[in-house]
Amino acid sequence: MAEPAIKIRNLYKIFGQRDREMVEKVKAGMSKTDLLAEHGHVLGLKDINIDMKPASIQVVMGLSGSGKSTLIRHLNRLIEPSAGEVIVDGVDVLQMSDKDLREFRRHKISMVFQRFGLLPHKTVIDNVAYGLHVMGKSASEQRDGAMRWIERVGLAGYEDNYPAQLSGGMQQRVGLARALATDADILLMDEAFSALDPLIRTDMQSVLLDLQKELAKTIVFITHDLDEALRLGDQIAILRDGEIVQQGTAQQIVLDPADEYISSFVREVNRGRVIQAETIMDTPAPPGQPASGSIRVEEGTVLEEVARRMTEEDSDRAHVVDETGDSIGTLTMRSVMAGMATPVLKDVVEDDAAR
Repeated sequence: MAEPAIKIRNLYKIFGQRDREMVEKVKAGMSKTDLLAEHGHVLGLKDINIDMKPASIQVVMGLSGSGKSTLIRHLNRLIEPSAGEVIVDGVDVLQMSDKDLREFRRHKISMVFQRFGLLPHKTVIDNVAYGLHVMGKSASEQRDGAMRWIERVGLAGYEDNYPAQLSGGMQQRVGLARALATDADILLMDEAFSALDPLIRTDMQSVLLDLQKELAKTIVFITHDLDEALRLGDQIAILRDGEIVQQGTAQQIVLDPADEYISSFVREVNRGRVIQAETIMDTPAPPGQPASGSIRVEEGTVLEEVARRMTEEDSDRAHVVDETGDSIGTLTMRSVMAGMATPVLKDVVEDDAAR
């Protein structure tokens, strides 16, 4: 198993003059409410532990005030912790010298902000090239690098426009291009799409997923929207009042919520867009190649897509196949519909996680 790209260990953040002293009180059991009432300090994060896999999208989700934006700002040390470690590729960011931290921010990590964060007096190409300018690239390297990403995010022809001349979705594409232009290994996205209209937001999610297939970055994506988290996240961590309530894949969270708080989030989720074919398939499957008259679906295909294909191809049976093309299980339209509509047993989810 690959070593995590980012490891967060025992991370605390308390806002106030005596934050390190207050950490001990929180460890001893003092609540967020009592900490504020008795000492005038605000608990931002409490004992956060997360392993973030390389070349994957780690979503951190929570409502306003949950600590998610505070957490992401520890990764590039825009916020200093009260206690804990943030280890990136084996190096503790919190122990870096000022010089090392500058180099880390220039070359290793980029950030996309919620409100775009564009420089209004600079054109699109100058905004995208800004990180390359900070890195000391030549004027031609800046322009060539910026144009590559302007074209990649679909803004060719707008490079000489100013941010005020663009729509919100176009401005966020500029922000994304600027973050990608430096070729940093890690991309931090703090509610990057939350200011956008729903259709534009969905479009930007598709852009991000397409880019991720090509680039395989380590992406940390902050959101308060569960549908967005489920669509984007390879792994999801849900925060409440500065603490992690649950971590896991979209399937694990939807099918086995940790408590009533998580259950309230996932209650109205479209399960067909989350549950994968192998989670509910019947096994063992007939050996060898799938029989004629049935459709073949690959491991990882969500039930909504299975149902669509079965309907289009007028088939009542699907064979789930592995990467070699061999059948590993079967589905009927009845089982697909049941999987989309009713809870799946906890032990099924745990078996899926173990695989």
